[in-house]
Amino acid sequence: MSTIVETKDGVMTIRFDRQEKKNAMTAAMYAAAADAVDRAADDETVRALLFLGREDFSAGNDIADFLAAGAMQAAIEDLPVVRFLRRLVACEKPVIAGVNGVAVGIGTTLLLHCDGVVAGASARFALPFVPLGLVPEAGSSMLLPLTIGRNRASWLLLSGERFGADEARAMGLLSEIVPDGELEERARAMAAQLAALPPNAMRTTKRLIRSVDAAALAAAMEAEFAAFGEAMRSEEARTAFMRFLSKR
Repeated sequence: MSTIVETKDGVMTIRFDRQEKKNAMTAAMYAAAADAVDRAADDETVRALLFLGREDFSAGNDIADFLAAGAMQAAIEDLPVVRFLRRLVACEKPVIAGVNGVAVGIGTTLLLHCDGVVAGASARFALPFVPLGLVPEAGSSMLLPLTIGRNRASWLLLSGERFGADEARAMGLLSEIVPDGELEERARAMAAQLAALPPNAMRTTKRLIRSVDAAALAAAMEAEFAAFGEAMRSEEARTAFMRFLSKR
């Protein structure tokens, strides 16, 4: 499954644990993560969620798994990644992410739904949707311009160009940067800090922060899902996928 879920002291840790593939996400990993967020929503003992990887956070979708699972023919609503994203957006409990190594595609876009993100100094980010014949997901076509500005967001989403932790912090994607070896300790401390605070006030404050853009975000995500489904079934995407796999 390659997604490890543990709960301790009020913090549910969802760890992507497929380091041999740089934590490239499979359908099973998305399903396990979605199930975990679901359980956290109904468990009063869970006060905060924490996403972690290993040496890498996530290299994005595993293209080979994507093809093997028939994702290019499946209805978009049936994809585990869609269920995971819906659960993450709906989560009323605070979400922290600790990012080491590469954070590609959804490894970057899921950070837009977190309430605190700390990265190791050598972390590297990229949004290579267009180079793969795809389109942005996770509401990033709306949230990224709001977070970092339209011009810079357009360039990163269109080009797929990589950028480092310092630039991500300067753009507002990260709360802070720490030495690589201190990443997990700091991420756990941030999650524990929020988990110790009054839960009702936490939930209400998070809802208020996000309520301004909630309807627009829902509309943006629906438009992205529809466009993503069309892009997946295109010859353009298939060609890009085959080219990507041939380079591995």
